[in-house]
Parts: sequence; C-alpha cells; structure tokens
Amino acid sequence: MTTRLYTSLENRLAPTVPGCPRPVLEQYVREAAIEMCEQTLAWRYEQDLIRLTPSIYEYDYETPDNTEVVGVIHAALNGQKIIPLTQEQIHERYPAWPDQNQRTEPRFLGQFDPDHFLVVPVPDDSKSYDLKMFLALRPTPDSTGMEKTVFDDCEQAIIHGTLSRLLSLPEKSWTDKGLADYHARQFVYKCSARRAKASLGVARASVTARMNPLA
Repeated sequence: MTTRLYTSLENRLAPTVPGCPRPVLEQYVREAAIEMCEQTLAWRYEQDLIRLTPSIYEYDYETPDNTEVVGVIHAALNGQKIIPLTQEQIHERYPAWPDQNQRTEPRFLGQFDPDHFLVVPVPDDSKSYDLKMFLALRPTPDSTGMEKTVFDDCEQAIIHGTLSRLLSLPEKSWTDKGLADYHARQFVYKCSARRAKASLGVARASVTARMNPLA
C-alpha cells in the first residue's frame, strides 16, 4: 500500500487560507478524510483469511497500520456468505451468547468496535472455519496520510471538507463563513456522488435495448 500524506494538499489549500500553519492544515485534512471515508465507504480492503479458533468469538481485524474498520462489505465463512448483525440483534437472536455450551458453526458476524469483530454462535471444533472479509476502512485520528489511490480519487471531496472546516474557524485572518458554507455543500455533494459510484460500481454497463428482427 502506497501512502499519500495529508500535507500533500498544502499547496492546494494555502491560497484559500493564507497563513494557516501546516499542523492545522494537516489536522483538518485528516478530519475531512475520515468523514469522507465514513460517508462514502470508498476505501475498500480485502482482508486475508482468518482461521477461527474453537471457543473464541472475538477477533482483531487485520488491516493496514493507522486504519480502522467502518463496515463490512462482504463476509464468507468457508466460502459461504455469513450475515452481519448489530450486537443488539445478536443478543436478541441468542440471549445466552456467548455461551460456551452452545458452540457450533458460526452463522453471523458482528462488529464490537472499529478494531474487533464477533462471530456468532461461538465456534466449535468439529471442523476448521476460515473467514474471508472485504472491509470499508477509514484513517485513524493519529494518522498522517492514507492509501494513495483512494486519496487521489477523493481529493476534491477532501479539499472541500477541509476548507469548510478551516474557513469556519472564528477570528482567523482567513475566516469566511459564506465560503465555508459553499465548501460544506460541495463536500456533501462530492461524498454523495462518490457513494453512488461505489454502490453502482464502475464495471457495470449501462442498460441498453436491442430490437430483434421479426423474421
């Protein structure tokens, strides 16, 4: 994975917020990048197979450094789809979970926090269980950059999100509430467009109609 630093946007941002210190620029680019990833699910990651351990129901996500999991795009156990549930839904379906006396083949997946996931029911030892996941990621609050391909693709959204924050800061030489509102609207628009693109998929062809001859 190639990382692009947040400070790489300094030359793009500085003319609009002259005099803004580099650490402040970096902070607000990071915040915009995190929100963009949460809104669009644009940063996709294929996690290596994880072999489940009998009786163990909580596992660490295995993602690149300085990343957290926003959500699970797809998960399969031994090649069969496994259904994601909220923790509330898990307890509704399995009130006694994680009861070690009810171990069996896991059927559901839950997210405990951005670094850990759960499998339900508790896995037994009747066979090996290999879990494959495709994840949506976001940068951590202490990151200095993010995956270059995603950063490049979403650069305009990140710029708008950063400027909406910086221009809203009170009593700065660059403060401009009207311009901040403009960039906030553009950020929402760019994120919505990127989310729609992710949902549709660039590999999908447009729908066409073809007339077949009658004879």
